[in-house]
Amino acid sequence: MYVKYIFAWICSLPLAFAATAHGAETRPPRLQPEGWDSQVTLVAAADLNPDPRIVEVDLDARVASVELTPGVRTEVWTYNGALPGPLIRAHAGDRVIVHFSNHLPEPTTVHWHGVRVPIQMDGVPDISQPPVPSAGVFTYDFVVPDPGLFWYHPHVLSAAQVGFGLYGALLVEDPDDPVSVGDETVLVLSDIGLESDGRLEPPDSGGSTGMAFGREGTTLLVNGRVRPKLVVRSGAPQRWRIVNAAKSRFFQFDLDGQLMTRIGGDGGLMEEPQRLDTLVLAPGERADILVSPKGKPGSTYDVVAVPFNRGYGSVEYRLAEPLFTLVFDKAAEYTGPQPTPVRRPIEPLATDAATPVNIEFTMAQQGGRFEYGINGIPFAAGHPIVAVPGSTQLWTITNKTKWSHPFHLHGFFFQVLDGQGAPVHPLEWKDTFNVPLESTIKLVVRYDDRVGSWMFHCHVLDHADGGLMGMVDVGVAPSGHVHRGAN
Repeated sequence: MYVKYIFAWICSLPLAFAATAHGAETRPPRLQPEGWDSQVTLVAAADLNPDPRIVEVDLDARVASVELTPGVRTEVWTYNGALPGPLIRAHAGDRVIVHFSNHLPEPTTVHWHGVRVPIQMDGVPDISQPPVPSAGVFTYDFVVPDPGLFWYHPHVLSAAQVGFGLYGALLVEDPDDPVSVGDETVLVLSDIGLESDGRLEPPDSGGSTGMAFGREGTTLLVNGRVRPKLVVRSGAPQRWRIVNAAKSRFFQFDLDGQLMTRIGGDGGLMEEPQRLDTLVLAPGERADILVSPKGKPGSTYDVVAVPFNRGYGSVEYRLAEPLFTLVFDKAAEYTGPQPTPVRRPIEPLATDAATPVNIEFTMAQQGGRFEYGINGIPFAAGHPIVAVPGSTQLWTITNKTKWSHPFHLHGFFFQVLDGQGAPVHPLEWKDTFNVPLESTIKLVVRYDDRVGSWMFHCHVLDHADGGLMGMVDVGVAPSGHVHRGAN
């Protein structure tokens, strides 16, 4: 239904990558020991379509029993019975067809976070599609124009449903990928709230105060597992594609002084590599990093999540927690060549004719309850920002609250600017970016001709559910309407 339209706008967009025949791909040699990442291997979605340019999968939302802690089983919400959901793999330019079925006890949708889909495929209930009822079905059908790591999750009662386990990764590969690393893995970072008997914590724990803070889970997960192991060869390069799928938690970690090289993020490869001592991912953000950890053969190293100051109460009385363990193989240290630098030409978006958009993230107390809003107005009472197809907007976002808010814009990438309005280097395409507490950031976005009402919101999902959401109407005639009900 949408294929002709989708291919037309893909061909017109500067960010789209040309796809080549999948069989033409070549991979660099593997240097890690066999099965090095077996403890974190994600279940792969089965491709039902023999056409090499079409990825067609079944995706079923259902409750399943999993063992997260030894000897204790938990009824979690899953896609296809797996936590996380299955890894969907495609190539830039492929058509992706997802036959979705809902066997949960309540309605849900699937939002394709970061993918530049048509509005009908965006998964926002009552705005881009009707919610899929229990025992209902819906077919998502779109083309993936950009290489990168994306992810999928619901947009009905988002904090609760994501917190219960509904999330998965979508890896869109570049057939002409310039990264010369043969060993790579996808890491889905998340957490889950568990009672002492293994049951899921209620999603409304702490009431409006819990919402105002943003509820974090009690148990850290890497690809749905507690403290898994990667068996690695000392000095050998690896590529980690990482997504933070937690509903509220920021993930911050380092490698004990060993450098990491970030080569990409939300929208694929960056302008040039960036050397990092520490990696911080806000909820919804992704990172594409190269690491070559060194250690004595046979030794182990725990990669730990260090508390990140996202606002009042987020670091006080908290300790670092283990994420996963590197187990150094007994093979001799690798001393061969390291990956060559990866660069991608990205033009900064011009701002001289951009339309200014100024918004504030606010919080108020109403009747003893906390409530977030945009410019003092919660989502249910808000009015959309209007944009013309083909136009550019310069956003200034001021966070007046005591907590940080990762800003996420549906449907479009943006570029981050510094305080003077100049591009931040290395340039990259973002769809999620943290706005620290009591601070201001600037970003620039150019809209294409995908007409529709596109959501923006804080990706601390409790904050979004608490009112920190808004809409951008691209090419939609002003009607004085009020958007209601989506979360």
